[in-house]
Amino acid sequence: MNVAAVARATTHTFTKPPTDSITLLAGLGVEGDAHCGTTVKHRSRVRRDPTQPNLRQVHLVHHELLDELQARGFRVVPGSIGENVSTRGVDLLALPTGAVLRLGESASVRITGLRNPCLQLDHFQKGLMKAVLDRAPDGSLIRKAGVMGVVLTGGVVRPGDPIEVELPDGEHRPLEKV
Repeated sequence: MNVAAVARATTHTFTKPPTDSITLLAGLGVEGDAHCGTTVKHRSRVRRDPTQPNLRQVHLVHHELLDELQARGFRVVPGSIGENVSTRGVDLLALPTGAVLRLGESASVRITGLRNPCLQLDHFQKGLMKAVLDRAPDGSLIRKAGVMGVVLTGGVVRPGDPIEVELPDGEHRPLEKV
């Protein structure tokens, strides 16, 4: 399990350019990223209530999703769908709420929920939103566009850094959109 790529954008653009490293700031997010802060930074959420806590400080996507999308003809690379961290070998979507990912030497992120795919995916590439949604056997919606988290411990994160998963104590709650 490791970090495949990292990305950040200083402005509210859909894609984030990959970089050699990012610095996570405890309680804030990715240093220099437009979504860094203690309160919501996603524009639609700011319009609704700018005082909401920022539960979406870091966006993580499993690189295997990018591989799947590429195999289906989509032109995606790390950062294409707005993620800060692309992981390899971690089943992000199966993690329970509150799981902690330890990234590199010192950084840690608590998973708060699933990214809810939005129409910006289709503006980026037609059909991409549908490609990151699926249906479970019971008909419930499966959101595959990654997970969101908050930074517990700051630190520098680079491609190739190891990832450790720490599951929360007690009963595990499945991830919900956040």
